[in-house]
Amino acid sequence: MKKRNKKLIQGLVALAAGLVLAVVAASAIGSADISFGDSARILLSRIPLINGMIPMEGIKPTHEAILLKIRLPRIFLAALVGSALSVSGVAYQGIFKNPMADPFVLGISSGAALGATLIIVTGFNVGVAGLSSVSVGAFAGALLAAYVVYNVGRVGNRTPVVTLLLAGIAVNYLLSSMISLIMSLNRDEMEHIIFWTMGSFSTADWLQILVAFVPIAFGTGYLLTYARDLNALAIGEESAKGVGVDTEKVKKNILVVASVVTAAAVSVSGIIGFVGLVIPHVVRIISGPDHRTLLPFSILGGAVFLVISDTLARTVVMPGELPIGIITSVFGAPYFLYLLYRNKTRSSVR
Repeated sequence: MKKRNKKLIQGLVALAAGLVLAVVAASAIGSADISFGDSARILLSRIPLINGMIPMEGIKPTHEAILLKIRLPRIFLAALVGSALSVSGVAYQGIFKNPMADPFVLGISSGAALGATLIIVTGFNVGVAGLSSVSVGAFAGALLAAYVVYNVGRVGNRTPVVTLLLAGIAVNYLLSSMISLIMSLNRDEMEHIIFWTMGSFSTADWLQILVAFVPIAFGTGYLLTYARDLNALAIGEESAKGVGVDTEKVKKNILVVASVVTAAAVSVSGIIGFVGLVIPHVVRIISGPDHRTLLPFSILGGAVFLVISDTLARTVVMPGELPIGIITSVFGAPYFLYLLYRNKTRSSVR
């Protein structure tokens, strides 16, 4: 047990160090030429206990402003969304016992896209708590879609995972068709809608991060407390009941909280695919299937992955940037195909 805990701590420290390096490196990359050392000094100068010990000579005020007001909020938001999507992916895969499940399996992506689309085409402009009206619409649409899927898939007091998956697929198709119809009737806003659905952190600011952080942090902490229950569900619902797990209550609670976490992430980033699918699988290969390690490792792994992806999105094409959903798809789609091929190969061997 002590050896296992030591490896867990070492792995978490390594991932945390990787996240810090990714943040510093990402803050130094961009059209303004800011060195890695200057970025590190600017960031360290903002830590209360050591800020007076960091020499700031030679750092331009404009570089400091660019890093703290433009790049850093974007980097922090990418890390926050990456951790949210990744931990939600672990939760959904555990509930559905399906390695292909991801945070959008309950129609959350389509619901968020429809909510954002309606706000865009109507021009409704009333933000809430620092979030734009589009973000508010996306958040509401995501939660509404998850609510509909849950109630359609529920059978009495039970929530069979198969019916939930089927309900999610049906709602996804329905909402996607509604979005296509709205876009065809509002061609002037089509580019805006398409760009939003591909994901971006270009409008990130500190207030937006704070508003998104609250539900994501509380939701993530709540999901961590269900690590043992997810381990029990992995061996089957009947076996989980045998060890005292209230499976229906656990499934409901995890589905609700994971949906809120996903909705909060999508509302500030748009639709970013494959994060919740790829990262849990990569982490599972490294840390194993135990959710007590899988959940915390996925939180850090998702943050690192999306920080790197966003850095590529804003620097691959200059001037301008690519939607981050394109970058994550470039990494995620081949891995998804690899999973399908591996599963097919294993099935044929058996």
